Amino acid sequence: MEFRKLGNTGLEISGVGFGAWEIAGTDNASGNLGPADDRQSVAAIREALSLGVNWIDTAPGYGCGHSEEVVGRAIGGMRDRPLIFTKCGFVWASDRVMVNNIEPASIRAEVDASLRRLRIDVIDLYQIHWVEPENDPRIEDAWGTMLELQREGKVAHVGVSNFTVGQLERAQAIGAVETLQPPYSLLAREVEADLLPYCGSHGIGVIVYSPLQTGLLGGSFTRERAESLDALDARRSDPNFEEPHLSRNLERIGHLRRLTDRWGTTVARAAVAWVLRSGVISAAIVGFRSPEQVDSLLEPGLPVLTQTEIEEIERIGWLPPDRVVVA
Repeated sequence: MEFRKLGNTGLEISGVGFGAWEIAGTDNASGNLGPADDRQSVAAIREALSLGVNWIDTAPGYGCGHSEEVVGRAIGGMRDRPLIFTKCGFVWASDRVMVNNIEPASIRAEVDASLRRLRIDVIDLYQIHWVEPENDPRIEDAWGTMLELQREGKVAHVGVSNFTVGQLERAQAIGAVETLQPPYSLLAREVEADLLPYCGSHGIGVIVYSPLQTGLLGGSFTRERAESLDALDARRSDPNFEEPHLSRNLERIGHLRRLTDRWGTTVARAAVAWVLRSGVISAAIVGFRSPEQVDSLLEPGLPVLTQTEIEEIERIGWLPPDRVVVA
């Protein structure tokens, strides 16, 4: 497993982190990919750790705290536990509907609840999950609270997820943002335009999520599977899984498969390795539900793409040429 520095945090993290969104099951604020088996989830976490993964990314918004509880169960009793990254900013009411809340009092309540569910004393990286609307006037107070929690020792490092450059600048005016977590894949490259350059020039560590576009780039997704997705499946709201995009995406993935067959690797491994080609990006979050899924990606390990291979992937034409930016 390759390890990389995470911005200026001083942390060295594995190129792939365990994403704990999928293990939350169906009770999920941001949609779901179907039911999850907690025993399989725990086994998947432990298998990933055995293969060199040294960090887990979760959030209380994943299953109204359930994801954090499963993570806490998986790492309980470990002498050398992995780094734990979690978030704040989503809370749920009695009807389990999630709402965005970045009030200082809410953030403080959330961090204590997360520490209990995770069964740890310090959160290694604490992130504001999302801010809506974009011009929310509470950003400065929220970020000030995050810095206070860092000084108090409840969290070791602080970062944000899903922030725009404008939101980053507002937070940076209060105190340094150490990390950013945006979506990024061959099919979702918007961050190349301004977010990655901004982070690169300001020493902000970047960990990206959904490098496999919630399974579409896994290599085995079919039109039939897309048509049979449950009405509540999160992929129902992703245009990449709808026509006319779906047909074009499956054709592109077919081209990529022919390349990976020639290279002796898989579509999924190449898709994650492509994300990691950027020197600005420290690591990618990949979701797993079973030990078998972990093994299928991490054994024998991710390839390091050559410049020629990167250029071959780009020639497939994932985006119009005027929108492609080499990160």
